[in-house]
Amino acid sequence: MIPSIAAVLERGLAEHPDKEALVGRGGRFTWATLDDAVTAAAAGLRAAGVGAGDRFAVSLPNDVDIVIAFLATQRIRAIWVGINRALAPPEKAWLLEDCDAACFVDTPERWRELVAGGEGHDGAPGAVDPHAPAAIAYTGGTTGYPKGVVHSQHNLLLPGHVSATTGSANPDHVLGVALPLTILNLLVLGPLVAYQVGQTLVAIDRVDPVGLAEWIRDEKVSTFSAVPAMIHDLLHHPDVRDDDLVSLVRPGVGGAAIPEEFRVLYRKRFGTEIYSGYGLTEAPTAVTVESPLEPRVPGSCGKALPQVEIVILDDDGNEVPAGETGEVCVRPAATGPFAGLYTPMLGYWNRPDATAEALRGGVLHTQDIGRIGVDGNLFIEDRKADLIIRGGANVYPAEVERVLHGDPAVAACAVVGAPDERLGERVVAFVQRNGDADLDLDALRARCAVELARYKVPEEFFVVADFERTPMGKIKKTSLRAQLG
Repeated sequence: MIPSIAAVLERGLAEHPDKEALVGRGGRFTWATLDDAVTAAAAGLRAAGVGAGDRFAVSLPNDVDIVIAFLATQRIRAIWVGINRALAPPEKAWLLEDCDAACFVDTPERWRELVAGGEGHDGAPGAVDPHAPAAIAYTGGTTGYPKGVVHSQHNLLLPGHVSATTGSANPDHVLGVALPLTILNLLVLGPLVAYQVGQTLVAIDRVDPVGLAEWIRDEKVSTFSAVPAMIHDLLHHPDVRDDDLVSLVRPGVGGAAIPEEFRVLYRKRFGTEIYSGYGLTEAPTAVTVESPLEPRVPGSCGKALPQVEIVILDDDGNEVPAGETGEVCVRPAATGPFAGLYTPMLGYWNRPDATAEALRGGVLHTQDIGRIGVDGNLFIEDRKADLIIRGGANVYPAEVERVLHGDPAVAACAVVGAPDERLGERVVAFVQRNGDADLDLDALRARCAVELARYKVPEEFFVVADFERTPMGKIKKTSLRAQLG
């Protein structure tokens, strides 16, 4: 395993310095010219007064600049903080204050000015502690305020190291990143995988189906990480042709459940499979993945990656047998070539109590409810925080949403609990119409009554024009609950 992110370009520099390493709207870089750009950027950061341990916050679009900025931050041992561009100004201000950012860059012009100011300064990497804080990723909190997940360079490098070592990623492939690179998980799955494997990275700045298809076609993108809505749009948009996506060999899907019919349509149209997995910011990123070498198990999100073990615990912290439901927890693999290498997050920034709760018992508690089949596949039932307790009975929203998704008139849906004086909570469904389809709420209710226990059937339905979503494409259920009081 390479010692640090600061050294992530060294092998490519030695083996293929003239191979293309980074492509974006702002330019094209070989491994050699990328290394020069990162050195110049590191000098610019030092000249601006950013040093080891300082929080460097960035809110840049997907392009070459954000990749260079991230690599430069790691060379000078500063702490990277990605700020999503879609956030409102007060939200950005809260994050900047919470992490006590030393410097904030939110435009490409400002970034280039900062780099230019480093002329004559030292941009060479210094000694790096791979287990020191290296990045903060803000994730939603149950209190309404985000928590900053702190990771080390070691944490961030391990997924790419496993991909390179096991051969699960092909060095001849072109890796695209269309989701925001301000999300730390995308930096892990994008440049840190690509550069350990030896791939070309393409920073894609459009997520609309036509624009995304153009990038895939023009740059011959082999793989990229998507949310289900992106796959849906690629499948259904009339201006996306089959030959636009002919280079794709292994698109990945995460962030939300993907309906089975999407998989069938994709297989029929493009002749390849969608491989999904499960992960979370605290891990960081992927924990399980479906294997292209094994038959798919409907409803599962694959088996644990070789660096981790998944254990299902009950409310008392006891491990439950295979097939039984409990909280999904993650710990280092005890056997195999990656035994003992895995480390979860270092903690939540300035939140020691939340850190202790999440890492209690020597495992990472995900707050997800799931089970492991006898074959080792993980099945996610629901978020622990989303559990609805109706009259003392547990209702997992994902079960109800699966049934609602079965109606072709439903484009998207979300099930939440509404306060109820007698029952505690009642089940409420929000549904979005699929185009001009005839959305029959009585038929939806009847479908649920047939496929679900009576107490799980939604008592109210609301039709929405669209859902408010997180940057990763997840529906914001907190806003739906707020509407219900």
